[in-house]
Amino acid sequence: MFTLPGGRPVTRHDWSLVWAPAARAAGLPPREGLHLIRHGESVKSVQARLGHASAMVTLDTYGHLWPDADHTTRAAVEAALGARTDPVRTEAAT
Repeated sequence: MFTLPGGRPVTRHDWSLVWAPAARAAGLPPREGLHLIRHGESVKSVQARLGHASAMVTLDTYGHLWPDADHTTRAAVEAALGARTDPVRTEAAT
């Protein structure tokens, strides 16, 4: 998306030279970054923004940063199973 003079791509090191002083000037804590994951972005969105070749590259690199979703997964399974009725029990109850 961005290039340096001469068309060379911006590397992580190049970006750090710009980001670190700007972050300090803004009063951000040290090593605070632009974590799209922390703001709820999907793997595919992060992959596209970072230019990774695949979502697997993104997950291998940043997968540990996605929040644990056990509670939402459990709720989704319970909702799906709870919506079904057991015909034997339903007939016996009537």
